[in-house]
Amino acid sequence: MSGVILDISRLISRVRHVTPSGVDRVEMAYARGLLAEYGDGLAFAAVHPSGLYGRLRRKAALAYLDELERRWAHDREDSRQRSLGSAMPWLSALRPTARGIGSGGVYVQVSPHHLTRKEQVGRILARENCRYLVLVHDLIPIEYPEYARPGGAELHARRMDSVGSHADAVIVNSQATGASLTRWLQANGHRVPPVHVALLGTEPVADVPAFRFPDERPFFLCLGTIEPRKNHLLLLHLWREMAASLPAETVPRLVVVGRRGWENEQIVDLLDRCEGLRPHLAEINRCPDHQLAALLRGARALVMPSFAEGYGMPIAEALSVGTPVIASDKPAHREVGGAAPDYLDPLDGPGWRKAVLDHAGGGSLHTGQMARLAEWRAPGWGAHMATARKAIESLRG
Repeated sequence: MSGVILDISRLISRVRHVTPSGVDRVEMAYARGLLAEYGDGLAFAAVHPSGLYGRLRRKAALAYLDELERRWAHDREDSRQRSLGSAMPWLSALRPTARGIGSGGVYVQVSPHHLTRKEQVGRILARENCRYLVLVHDLIPIEYPEYARPGGAELHARRMDSVGSHADAVIVNSQATGASLTRWLQANGHRVPPVHVALLGTEPVADVPAFRFPDERPFFLCLGTIEPRKNHLLLLHLWREMAASLPAETVPRLVVVGRRGWENEQIVDLLDRCEGLRPHLAEINRCPDHQLAALLRGARALVMPSFAEGYGMPIAEALSVGTPVIASDKPAHREVGGAAPDYLDPLDGPGWRKAVLDHAGGGSLHTGQMARLAEWRAPGWGAHMATARKAIESLRG
């Protein structure tokens, strides 16, 4: 029976990074999940940063996956981006080879890496003599171009054009993403391949002591890249108003975790220059897994007022450790959180203020959600990979 090839171009491109993105974690989960399912029947391939495509030496690929997981799990002295010189041994070890190309099977790609290059994707699939299974995370740059980098909508349309032109089947992380993809493919003259919905697995949260501030004031956690789509402005204006109108000791803290993204000048101005926020705000741009686990376990609630999401991994991570969630009322959020979170319009400032203060004081919203949490079940990677296996097997010859 033909084999399975996993593209890990994204993980190799991140060789200098210490903190993983959500897409990085998904590609790693597929590497581990497909290894467990197919063993020696799984091969690794990549478009190398040098531009070369090929299969990867198995021993080097497995060692690199182990190294990345160690790097993600621990706070290191070299927590900033690694130098190019320190990354060169890995880039050399992971240089692709022509061995095994053309043996057929199913080519699995779960990151958007090189999807903008439709012709290259076609050449890879032709050389490999493979069927193509791709995971689509969202269509946000197309549907909400105002939240993308300049040119982001056009780039993402090229990615989806590659999907429409080459994919034999697609996995999506939510029904919301599946509906968006289907609409786009139909509107742009593409056939719609089989679409498999599989919620992303919930990353295990390390069993570490919950973080507490010395003064024991409750804190709320906002997790994600600092960019306009995540709606940090709502939270920062809300906290500034509370700081101005409430006794200082009654204002909860806001902890913002995430790297600074793009098109975010107003957000950065508030973070850097608003004196009223300083006693009540903490910003963490690089947060190793064990520190994030302590914050998730210690937060009074996770706050996620995004304008658009393809999924809601922070929601699942928070609920999985019994931390309440206040989130924008978006379809993808409801697919993950079900009935547990408190959902609000992302523009409803008074509603968010009421919810935050209620949770801070242990009010009826807080106690109600704590009761609902008992019924919530975390999406698991086992169920996701079972769907992925079904999709793969449907394509194997």
